Amino acid sequence: MNSESEILREFNQGELRALSRLISMAENRDPKIPVILGQLFKKLGHAKIIGITGPPGAGKSTLTNLLVKDIRSKNKKVAVIAVDPVSPFSGGALLGDRIRLQEHFNDPCVFIRSLSTRGKLGGLSVAAREVSELVDAFGFDYVILETVGVGQSEVDIRKIADVTLLVLVPEWGDGIQTLKSGILEIADLFVVNKSDREGADRIALELKNMLQIAEKNSPVLMTQQSDEESIKRVLAEIEKFLVEKRELIEKRRQSARQETVVEWLNARVVEEAHRWVESKIQVQKNPYDVIVDFQKQYPVGSIFSK
Repeated sequence: MNSESEILREFNQGELRALSRLISMAENRDPKIPVILGQLFKKLGHAKIIGITGPPGAGKSTLTNLLVKDIRSKNKKVAVIAVDPVSPFSGGALLGDRIRLQEHFNDPCVFIRSLSTRGKLGGLSVAAREVSELVDAFGFDYVILETVGVGQSEVDIRKIADVTLLVLVPEWGDGIQTLKSGILEIADLFVVNKSDREGADRIALELKNMLQIAEKNSPVLMTQQSDEESIKRVLAEIEKFLVEKRELIEKRRQSARQETVVEWLNARVVEEAHRWVESKIQVQKNPYDVIVDFQKQYPVGSIFSK
C-alpha cells in the first residue's frame, strides 16, 4: 500500500488500515498529506468535533469514555483522538490507547488513536488538525479530541474543535484563579467532574460568578461517573451549542483552514532554514557570519517574492 491512489482507494472503501496509515503519515509530517487531504476536502465538515481539555487528573479520559458510550447508544460512529505526553525514549504517545477506553476497543464504530505531543506546546499534537480531518473524511459522526493535561495557556484546542469543554474537579477550586488568564476564556462548556466530592458546589458557583463578570453565558455542568443522566445532559448541551452557534463554528473552521496553511508553510520554511544552516555552519565557525550570509542571500520579503 505505497501509492497515494491505492491508499485513497482503500480509505474510501472504509479500510481502517488505510486510515491508520494516513494518520501515521500525518504524524511524520509527510508532504503527501496536504495532497491527500486536498483530494478529500469535499468530504470534510460532516463530523462534529468535540474538544475536551483541562488540568491533569480532572477525569478527561473517564468523561470521554462515558460520552462515547452515550454517542454509541444513539447508533452514531465516533473517533477518539487522545493526545498524550511524549515518551523520552520512543518519541511516541506515553500512555498509549487509554486504558479507560478499553471497553470500546472491539466496537467497529469506535476508532481510538493516541497521538504524542512530540514536544509541541498548546496541549495538542503537531498532527492533531490533520488527524481530525482524516477521521472526519472517513465518515465518523463525532470526533472527540482530548488534550494532554493543560494549565493556563494551552488553548490550541479552540483552533480545531467546534465546541470545547473545560473539565475541572472540586479539588481545583483554589486553582481557578490561576486558570482564568487563558484556558477559561476559550471554553464553550464547563464541566465539574467527580461532582460527588466535597467542594463541587463551591467550584461550580465560582465558575458561574466568573462567567457572569465576564458576561459569558456558558453552561456549568456537574458530572459523575455513576450518574448516566449527568453525561446525557453534557451531550445535550453540546448538541444545543452546535445548533445555536453554527455561524461561530463556521468562522472557526475558516480560521482553522488558514492555520493549516500557515503551520505547513512555517514548517517547510523552518525545515529549509535548518538544511541551509547545517550546510553553512560546517564552513563558518562564527554563527553570526551565517546569519549575515542568509540575510544577504534572502533579503526580507524575498523568499515568497515569486
